[in-house]
Amino acid sequence: MLTSLSLFFTRTTSTPQLLHIRPVINVCRRRIQELEREMNAIVKDAEKLVASAMGGNDASHDASHAFRVRDLALSLAHEEGLSSSSETMEIVELAALLHDIGDYKYVKDPSDETIVERFLEEMGVEERKKRRILRLIKGMGFKEEITGHPGREYSVEFGVVQDADRLDAIGAVGIARCFTFGGSRNQVLHDPAIQPRLDLSKGQYTKKDGQTTINHFHEKLLKLKDLMKTKAGQRRAEKRHKFMEEFLKEFYEEWDGKA
Repeated sequence: MLTSLSLFFTRTTSTPQLLHIRPVINVCRRRIQELEREMNAIVKDAEKLVASAMGGNDASHDASHAFRVRDLALSLAHEEGLSSSSETMEIVELAALLHDIGDYKYVKDPSDETIVERFLEEMGVEERKKRRILRLIKGMGFKEEITGHPGREYSVEFGVVQDADRLDAIGAVGIARCFTFGGSRNQVLHDPAIQPRLDLSKGQYTKKDGQTTINHFHEKLLKLKDLMKTKAGQRRAEKRHKFMEEFLKEFYEEWDGKA
């Protein structure tokens, strides 16, 4: 949107009838250009922070995951009609990029949980925008939704960021990430004697001891399609969900020696 306004002001200054307000228009145009540069700089620094903070994680939750989620979130935001607001797109991009920094599964020091907040403060992000970004990030996790929130309303900007993160958890990439994470924690691949926990509390979900990687599909991944918040997310989830179902069918047949 900022780019569109900048082009508008450029054309306006060449209109003879509006020459008398050219000085004001030029000031507005320069300010818009400054804001664009500032935002680009913040995004670049956010990308560097992601690469640094997530560099030691296994490939299921590394920087590439954050970059994919960012690209997905921006794509969903365009489909949901959010691109007319530059501020909303900025919030979506930063929330998507920074959403997994300080993830409880990887936190080694309590101070890691405040990395994102400190980064936004250091970057001079205005308080209102900072609160919106942090609110999106803090509400995204699957464990936050296990207990259910009947009737709860979600903003579209929250929906596109959360849907993007969940889309990266399903389909072909989601399968690869699931087995990568399970392997990093030395989880058993599959054990028919260990049944999936289908009715989980928030506390039970975070305890993975004694669970298998395959069970994670039933405890979480196969549920995500029906938890998508946006129409665009729902459309994309259909294909990825079907791919997982087909994979599991083949997996069980091969495990049992039937394929």
